[in-house]
Amino acid sequence: MIRSLIVTGPTASGKTHLAVELSRRFNGEIVSADSRQVYRGLDIGTGKDLEEYGSGADAVPYHLIDIVEPNEEFHLFKYLDVARNALLDITSRGRLPVVAGGSVLYVKALLDGYDQNGGAPNAELRAELETQPLDTLIEMLRKEASPALFQRTDMTQKRRVIRSIELARFGETVKPVPLIDDSLVIAPFFDRKTIHARIEKRLDERLAAGMLEEVQHLHEQGMSWERMDWLGLEYRFAAKALTGELTIPQMRDMLLAHIRQFCKHQDGWFRKLERDGRHIHWIREGNLEEAAALVAKWLAGEPLPEPTIRLNNIRYN
Repeated sequence: MIRSLIVTGPTASGKTHLAVELSRRFNGEIVSADSRQVYRGLDIGTGKDLEEYGSGADAVPYHLIDIVEPNEEFHLFKYLDVARNALLDITSRGRLPVVAGGSVLYVKALLDGYDQNGGAPNAELRAELETQPLDTLIEMLRKEASPALFQRTDMTQKRRVIRSIELARFGETVKPVPLIDDSLVIAPFFDRKTIHARIEKRLDERLAAGMLEEVQHLHEQGMSWERMDWLGLEYRFAAKALTGELTIPQMRDMLLAHIRQFCKHQDGWFRKLERDGRHIHWIREGNLEEAAALVAKWLAGEPLPEPTIRLNNIRYN
């Protein structure tokens, strides 16, 4: 049986820090659930923050970070394969797997399972669809997908839209098999105004730390500007600035708006998990002591309190 602590939440909520501190307290190792931190060289833009894990005797081991080259294809099937190996390895050594990340599709697949008739990505179809602009792909998906598939697709990422078109044409989810048998899901909670301020602060810190220079270096190493579009918002908009399509101030403001929109999209995912009966224990401002008390109860097999915060009870204007 695999027991795992899950530390998730929206972007810029401090979930990595919380997961690492809980790992230190409870003999844990981190299993990343971030769809972009798997790529080597995508450090600043994806917010790997490897210093969080410590060094020397104080280091917390981590898995599924820096495991593929940025020009390699990496998708959910591959993630589940390597995640299964990591979870089994950590468990076999008597340590606690701590899944940490905000890629909600990955988290949900670990908890509930995810198998598809569509199989692995269709290279021929992808090559055809990659030539189309995002707006065209979204309209194609609107016409071809079921309402449920269309609603759960991340429209800010071209690769997600293309994958959903594949599923619409070749089959959707069947016979899910969860990888984790027993879990506790916790997440730092901040109100929307605060999380928006945190997103802005973090973006400015990344730009100051050399995010544009990181993207320029990746391009000089052979990554095409088109490939950048597949690697998420930061790389997409940085490429637009570096190719002169946007000024740097325009890039910064547009990227900020899109990250905040992505955060809203994550909020929708978490609300759906709650509606589906999944308990998420939202921890105000990621309070370590409150989170640790819950983990201790869970590990001891004691009854857990009902979550004190439910996103579905919160309405924003």
